Amino acid sequence: MRIDAHHHLWDLSRREQPWMDGPWADPIRRGYALSDLTPHLAEHGIDGTVLVQSSSSYEETAELLALAAGDGPVAGVVGWADLRDPALAEVLAALPAGLVGIRHQVQDEPDPDWLTRPDVLRGLGALAGAGLVYDLLVTPRELPAAHTAVRALPQLAFVLDHAGKPPVVTGEWQPWADAVTALAALPNVSCKLSGLVTEADREAWRPQQILPYARHVLDAFGPGRVMFGSDWPVCTLAAGYEDVVALAEAATGQLAAAERSDVFGGTAGRVYGIGTPPAPDLPGR
Repeated sequence: MRIDAHHHLWDLSRREQPWMDGPWADPIRRGYALSDLTPHLAEHGIDGTVLVQSSSSYEETAELLALAAGDGPVAGVVGWADLRDPALAEVLAALPAGLVGIRHQVQDEPDPDWLTRPDVLRGLGALAGAGLVYDLLVTPRELPAAHTAVRALPQLAFVLDHAGKPPVVTGEWQPWADAVTALAALPNVSCKLSGLVTEADREAWRPQQILPYARHVLDAFGPGRVMFGSDWPVCTLAAGYEDVVALAEAATGQLAAAERSDVFGGTAGRVYGIGTPPAPDLPGR
């Protein structure tokens, strides 16, 4: 099963997207439906997708789960939940089928150590108890706290979104590279090869500027813990769907066929429990 492990959909007539906080977002300030995405999936042989939240809203999560329940390519949803809620376990148990993970916009929290707060760690423990995965949306600023949380919860499967948002636009390497290497040393975390084009110069990026970051991720985690995600439609701020697929194919071009198969579906299938059953020793669904 060939999987796009990270994309979004939203309807601005239903709710605002607070992260669209300036003119930079104007090109994507409209609604995006599944019918807008499916031609791209067909063109690139994508069989299934993981649909990821974009607002801190239970209402949005319910809508995404309704999409997953229908006919179509959405094989799982990474929704939102309040990790600080003492009743989180009960909230999660009441959500419909199709939920494979939870994500919170940690990068927007004023506290860089938000993930290490006792109430947040308790909530992450509830995700493990529910058999869910936690997607880490962090920047290099929050990577040390992410490392602490991952190490504290070996029973929970984590996925690092967008490779931890390296500063591609400036060409800086540290402290991002060492932080990613340290995180990859923990066996319960995987990484998405996604979102890199929007961390580069959105008007003038070149593959040779991005590929070193992608290859560092592959070297650190190994292909068996890396998964392709388009980050569509956010990626269209800098590149088309075909461009992000081509970039991922270039990054994995020297890998064996089985390793490329992991990046383009096998890893996401195992971690999120979609398409294929999870390995017996892998946390999560």
